[in-house]
Amino acid sequence: MSEYYGVSEYAAAAARGNFIRKTYLNLSGALAAFAILLGVLSSWEPAIAFAGKMVTGNNWLLVLLAFMGVSWIASKWSVSSTGLSTQYLGLSLYVFAEAVIFLPLIVVARAYSPESIPQAAVLTGALVLGLSFAAFFTKKDFSFLGSFLTIGSFVALGLIVCSILFGFQLGMVFSGAMIVFAAAAVLYQTSSVIRDYSDSQYVAAALGLFAAVALLFWYILQILISSRK
Repeated sequence: MSEYYGVSEYAAAAARGNFIRKTYLNLSGALAAFAILLGVLSSWEPAIAFAGKMVTGNNWLLVLLAFMGVSWIASKWSVSSTGLSTQYLGLSLYVFAEAVIFLPLIVVARAYSPESIPQAAVLTGALVLGLSFAAFFTKKDFSFLGSFLTIGSFVALGLIVCSILFGFQLGMVFSGAMIVFAAAAVLYQTSSVIRDYSDSQYVAAALGLFAAVALLFWYILQILISSRK
């Protein structure tokens, strides 16, 4: 009996290892596609002109609302049971939406502080690696961060909407707080990869990690740009 149990345990561990490998392969692919898309869009004049219009007046609020809608659709597709193609369509849609919403920030970075883009990428990568190592090495369950992330997301969204409507800057303190928030999201998503997602949900797991990494990159880049203006 114990022999069969051991075989079963080995098979389960092998399946989980395969899931984790597929998750991070998909995350790597999503990050590469994101970088390529941003490089193409930020070098294309019509896209640059569109980026300028995105942040004019209250357009940014409409862009954020559209992004939230697209994110919801992409997340639903990524966990779809109808087929793997639908899941990858969800991930692809989310990556494209992130590239579009990042475009104004990248255009500003290229104009005022081009060196901040690779620096932000390196800092983001280092933080994500460190946080991922902590989650895998300690095997601690970070699911308790879920409530903090839910409440924090509503507070952050409320502050962002108010800043757009009333025309005030959120500043470096807010960006610093959002880096802490994004770091918590990376820990939470990594913990979910280790213990919560089913073995077939590697596309959805990759999307969750990608969203957390993109958020971390956004606010690190904002701080680097602001410090050099």
